[in-house]
Amino acid sequence: MVDIRRVRLLNARQERPGPVVYWMSRDQRVRDNWALIFAQELALKRQQPMAVVFCLVPKFLGATMRQYGFMLKGLQEVSQALQEKQIEFALIVGRPQDEITKLVKDCGAGALVTDFDPLRIKREWKARVANRIQMPFYEVDAHNIVPCWVASPKQEYAARTFRPKVTRALTDFMKRFPSVKKHLIPWRGKHSKIDWGRIERQLQVDRTVGEVDWIKPGEKAAKSALRRFIRHRLAEYDDARNDPNKGGQSGLSPYLHFGQISAQRVAIEVRKSDAPARAKEAFLEELVVRRELSDNFCFYNTGYDSFDGFPDWAKRTLDEHRSDRRTYLYSLKKFERGRTHDPLWNAAQLEMVNTGKMHGYMRMYWAKKILEWTQSPEEAIKIATCLNDRYELDGRDPNGHVGIAWSIGGVHDRAWNERPVFGKIRFMSYGGCASKFDVKRYIAKFER
Repeated sequence: MVDIRRVRLLNARQERPGPVVYWMSRDQRVRDNWALIFAQELALKRQQPMAVVFCLVPKFLGATMRQYGFMLKGLQEVSQALQEKQIEFALIVGRPQDEITKLVKDCGAGALVTDFDPLRIKREWKARVANRIQMPFYEVDAHNIVPCWVASPKQEYAARTFRPKVTRALTDFMKRFPSVKKHLIPWRGKHSKIDWGRIERQLQVDRTVGEVDWIKPGEKAAKSALRRFIRHRLAEYDDARNDPNKGGQSGLSPYLHFGQISAQRVAIEVRKSDAPARAKEAFLEELVVRRELSDNFCFYNTGYDSFDGFPDWAKRTLDEHRSDRRTYLYSLKKFERGRTHDPLWNAAQLEMVNTGKMHGYMRMYWAKKILEWTQSPEEAIKIATCLNDRYELDGRDPNGHVGIAWSIGGVHDRAWNERPVFGKIRFMSYGGCASKFDVKRYIAKFER
C-alpha cells in the first residue's frame, strides 16, 4: 500500500464515480512506480476501470530527436507492459492543460493521478489542469525515495543540512514495492491504437541532434544496466568515479531522468550487493542525497535556472566582478562547436555532442569555464542550460539545473578565495584537472 505521505491533493474537488486516470509524465515505467500503484489502489477501492495516459508535448525545453527518440522507445515498452496488465494506455499530443482536461472529461473520470516533478513548466501545467477539472487530482512523488515535501519543508542550504534529514527518513520509505496487478475491471471507453512510427515521423523537433547507439532505452535495458554496474563497476566506484578515463560511473542517469528505473530500486539492489561499504556509501550519497537535494532546490526555489536563484553571497561577489576583464570571450556557436582555446573543455563539449553524456567531473569544469569566458553570469547560465538541454540525454532535469547553479552561482557550496571574474565562486583549472587524471588521454579520445 502506498504511504499516504507520498501523495498530495492538488485541488479541492469532491470525489465522484468514474474511472481513474494516471497522467504519466516523469516516471515512465510500470515496475516500481508508486504513482501507478496508487492509481490502481484507488481504482480497485472504487471498483472502477483505469487508464494511463502520456501527453507528448512538442518542442519541450529545447529537447531534440535524441531525447524524444529515447523517450518514445521507452514508452513503447510501457504500453506493452500495461497491455499485459489489462490496463489501457493512451498517447496524446498537445498542451497538457488542453489535452489532459479534454481526456478526463470525455471518459468521465472520477479521479486523476500524476507523478511529481519540481520543474516550473510541469507545475504550471498541473495547476491549469487542476483548475479546469471537476474531480480530485492527486500528485504522487514516485521519483524520490523520500518524498520531496517530506524530506524538508524548505530550501536546504547545502548537502550537509539536507543529509541528516533525508537519511533519518530513508528507512521509513524504503518499503517493498507491491506489484501492479492485472486490472480485471475493463476499460469502457474508446481503445486507442498507437502508430508509433507515424508519431515519430510527424514529430516537429530538431533532428540535427541524432539519437545515440551506446545506450538502449526502456525498463528492461535499465534493469540490465543496473545489474552490469553492480557486477563490474560498483566495487571501484569510490576510486574511479572522478576519473573520466576509467568509465567508473553507473551510466544510469538517462534511465533515472526518464523514470525508466526507480531510484529506490537502484538503492535496494546496491545495498544488497557485496561491494565494499565505502563504494556503496559513495554511490548512495550521489543517488539519494545529491539527487534529492536537486529536487529540493528546484521545488522551493522558483529561480532555479537564473541568477536570482543564487545565494546572496554569490550574487554579491559576482556583481562585484561584473566589470572584470575576460581574457577570452566566446559566442554560443563557438562553445557549441567546441572551438575554444582549451582542448580539455573542447573535448568535454564534443563528448556531450557526440555521445549525449558528459562525465560528471567534467560537467563542473565545463560550466565554470563558460562563466569565465562570457560577459556575465546571466549569459553563462543561458549558454550552459541551452547546451546541456540540447545534447545531454538527461537534460531538462533538476540535477542539470543544480549542477550549473553550483558551478556558476555557488548553490550548495561556500565562498572560496577571491579571484577575478569568479569572485568567491569555487574555481577549477586545467592544471587542477591534470593533477587528478590523464587529461591528454581524455582529450585524445574525443578529439577524434
